Amino acid sequence: MAVASRANSDYGRFMDEINGMSLFPLWERVGGLKPGTKCVPAHWSYDTVRPHLMRAADLVTKKEASRRVLCLENPSLRGTTFICDSLFAGLQIILPGEVAPSHRHTPSALRFIIEGEGAYTAVAGEKLPMKPGDFVVTPAWAWHDHGNLGTTPVVWLDGLDTPFARFFGAAFYEPYPQDTQPLDRPEGESMAVYGMNLIPDEFVSDGHSTPVLIYPYERTRAALDSMAKAGKPHPAHGFRLRYANPANGKHPFPTMAVSIQRLPAGFDGKTYRSTGSAVFAVHKGSGTAQVGEETFKIAAHDVFVAPPWSPYSFRADSELELFSYSDRAGQEALGYWREQVE
Repeated sequence: MAVASRANSDYGRFMDEINGMSLFPLWERVGGLKPGTKCVPAHWSYDTVRPHLMRAADLVTKKEASRRVLCLENPSLRGTTFICDSLFAGLQIILPGEVAPSHRHTPSALRFIIEGEGAYTAVAGEKLPMKPGDFVVTPAWAWHDHGNLGTTPVVWLDGLDTPFARFFGAAFYEPYPQDTQPLDRPEGESMAVYGMNLIPDEFVSDGHSTPVLIYPYERTRAALDSMAKAGKPHPAHGFRLRYANPANGKHPFPTMAVSIQRLPAGFDGKTYRSTGSAVFAVHKGSGTAQVGEETFKIAAHDVFVAPPWSPYSFRADSELELFSYSDRAGQEALGYWREQVE
């Protein structure tokens, strides 16, 4: 429409009238369809955050908090608790002798154990002892509680797809009547039954979350060792493995893809970008992450986020292992996923 007609009084009255009817003309929209979001690259140094976790453990009791978690909020999303538009990330601490009461919710959740031993999570009736580097699955609407039977604090990274549930208006939550749920499955059952590249003949997948509830780091490390011996690293990702649902070979969650990668010392990767929002946790090693225009020096247990379509690359000062999760699974299911190595 020409500028002259926009200034016409009839057009002005038209705009006023439709505005009062909660209508908006598409031709007046500023911007349009383009990749990316307003989220920005962000980095949390574990050495900086850890003292505040310990202080929170002194100031806030488990009874007061239920879950003692510091949310990692994207600077562009303050007040939302979200690390990006599609994902939640938080660092949770549990002290010796504590129990985080059982509950369930529609968002899917993962745990990546960062520090300490002696803690467990109970998921759907199975007790899962946790060690650093373990990846623990909490399917949507599964009862889960946590406890620490050890002598030191335990910290893990919580990752959830809460924004998905909220977007669809399907975010439900329910506390269990007692602090802990009945443990009616043998310890280690999910890994023993479903984690050996064999599944019971009568098993029928629900098409959603993986039946394996824990992926122990001991096995992950062995797989990375084998991969590193077998071939050359990917130019952007190094040696990267994705955690898979053994029932169908797909991602562990309907919305979230989960991976771990190893970058050899001296690795200087090519730039990569995708439509996915990705959260990274450094399991071990040190190096540099270039995300968009930001450069982060990263060390063990740090967390950082790469927004969608923001180019990023890694350089490893020492052997570097990165755990990550993203919204790739949901994007692939909807046909939105794109990626590019530059």
